[in-house]
Amino acid sequence: MTQRMTSGRADKALNAPQQEDVSGACCRPQPDASSGGPCGLPLAGLRPGRPGATSPARLRHECGPLEMRIARDGSWHYKGSPIGRKELVCLFASVLKREEDGSYWLETPVERGQIEVEDAPFIAVEVFWRRCEGRQCLTFRTNLDEMITADHDHPIRVAIDPRTREPRPYVQVRPGLEARINRAVFYELVALAEPEKVEGRDLLGVWSEGVFFPIDDAPAEAPPRKARSRAANGATAAARTAGAK
Repeated sequence: MTQRMTSGRADKALNAPQQEDVSGACCRPQPDASSGGPCGLPLAGLRPGRPGATSPARLRHECGPLEMRIARDGSWHYKGSPIGRKELVCLFASVLKREEDGSYWLETPVERGQIEVEDAPFIAVEVFWRRCEGRQCLTFRTNLDEMITADHDHPIRVAIDPRTREPRPYVQVRPGLEARINRAVFYELVALAEPEKVEGRDLLGVWSEGVFFPIDDAPAEAPPRKARSRAANGATAAARTAGAK
């Protein structure tokens, strides 16, 4: 099926360097590696490491709840104050894990502490369109500059707020960890949406890496693509004027 870009910032294809670097690497952290006792500072023994590096097995110290929180807007806070150094936030994010009960933990080979996450730990702030061997690929940039291409292992899902009935879209970054897709980016996905029948249901959704991701129920009579594009363009402009939430 031929996929076309239809509107908004989503008509930006990845440039050559970006196409080569969509592996999901976070910004490169180089913080001071201060020493200290267990849990004096959240995971005080945290050190920048090499991908795939292993450490000898050792007893992990359980720190319990840490005074650290990821706010709904994706900002990180420690003891009520925002963490201003992006490199330090990236370092903490690199050891973030999620348990089956939904709790979030920072884990190093020697320490482990629980943190609070108000919604999702990351925010998808931009989307890029490109061709992958003739197929449409949608790559998201997070607030920590990770590049995530939606596919079977990085699905897009849309939850419905039970109170407001508003859509809450997410894309998986790592197992158990998602990025909330901000409003402006979601409207760009709406501009790309195509009708498909899935298990007998008429749905609107987007394609990426050969996988269809539903984002809404299809209307009884789906408008022509050009009409949908004009409507989405207007919605995208309105969202940008209001600002991403």
